Amino acid sequence: MSNTIPADWKKNKFENLFNIAIGGTPSRNEPLFWDAECKTGNYWVSIRDLKGRIISQTAEQITDLGIKKSNVKLVPKGTVIMSFKLSVGRVAFAGRDLYTNEAIAAFQPINEKAIDLQYFYQGLHSWDLLGDIDQAVKGVTLNKEKLRNIEAILPPLPEQQKIAAILTSVDDVIEKTQAQIDKLKDLKSGMMQELLTKGVGIKQGDKYEPHTEFKDSPVGKIPKSWEVQPIADLCSHVVDCVNKTAPVVDFKTPYKMIRTTNVRHGRVDTENVRCVSKETYENWTRRIKPENGDLIFTREAPVGECGILEDSRGIFLGQRTMMYRANEKKTSSGFLMYSLMSEYGRKQLENFSGGSTVPHMRVPDCGKIQIKTPPLNEQNKILGSLNSVDFSILQKEKKLAKLLNLKKALMQDLLTGKVRVRVDNDLVV
Repeated sequence: MSNTIPADWKKNKFENLFNIAIGGTPSRNEPLFWDAECKTGNYWVSIRDLKGRIISQTAEQITDLGIKKSNVKLVPKGTVIMSFKLSVGRVAFAGRDLYTNEAIAAFQPINEKAIDLQYFYQGLHSWDLLGDIDQAVKGVTLNKEKLRNIEAILPPLPEQQKIAAILTSVDDVIEKTQAQIDKLKDLKSGMMQELLTKGVGIKQGDKYEPHTEFKDSPVGKIPKSWEVQPIADLCSHVVDCVNKTAPVVDFKTPYKMIRTTNVRHGRVDTENVRCVSKETYENWTRRIKPENGDLIFTREAPVGECGILEDSRGIFLGQRTMMYRANEKKTSSGFLMYSLMSEYGRKQLENFSGGSTVPHMRVPDCGKIQIKTPPLNEQNKILGSLNSVDFSILQKEKKLAKLLNLKKALMQDLLTGKVRVRVDNDLVV
């Protein structure tokens, strides 16, 4: 953020604006200090609770005795709280009276006419909180003295309030969009469990009649017309990576290595990749070149992430990845992917990868995963239903990304005074 601010703005240290209270942790050695049943209503915030704009629920509560026998301090509802150790800069409002641990500071205004708390909340996401602290150091931590000396950038109060209103309105849309994504993901999980257990039924003319007869299988009850087969029997190719690290280059080439970090939640990221020479690419794809529609699977770090490859140009498998190419006469990559991501699929992956310090799957086991196999037309019906939800999730995620970029741009403009706001209307000048 630029150090240049408008002439009628000012900078002021936190110590001049707030009484800063640091929380505490009752002794873990005394069970009487902790409310295991969470009935007291003495909500106690740790960094893991700082996930949203307003904190009203916490993972743990403390007893009245824990409050009396420790250095915790009451944080009134509406107070801005912020983490300042290890994970610096997680910010929220206290949604109720609560307590915090010693890694969280509570900011109680000395003069409520000097700073708008909604503006302060937005500023904490943008101002330079670390100053000259080496941000590359693992576990960056502030202390109370450093907190006191951080400078807030303050326009006149009415302008603070207008800026806060604009940014808060964007936050509202971001939160609603994220809630819609979460709801769709829950819907998808429920649909996967239902469709990959009971199916859509037997096709009768233009309709599907629900299955009425079921049988036992190695992966639970399935409709009588279904089979259970090893994934290798449903594929034309099951290919492991070359089990050594490919020599990468420090410039962009058309030849891209897919690592385990590129495979997440049904998608394969082919942009944020490491590149290699043509010679290396040809050597690492001598057994097979990936094609569009292939299913990429991670067998370590972590086990079981999978995604469909949409752009195979110049792609090859990095270490600890596998590739499944579905036999289209028997199944599809999409159906296999949802099966691996399902509850019964995850249980098998856990069984295959258990018993080691670092979970991993052996290459032979990657072909043994049992897949519930409906008739192909029913597979396609199941796949269509799940794809439609995934498409909705993708569209919402694209919207969310645009909103986050908009919020970032607005913060850079409004919190520096680069763009000024009129306080009598919503126009930006």
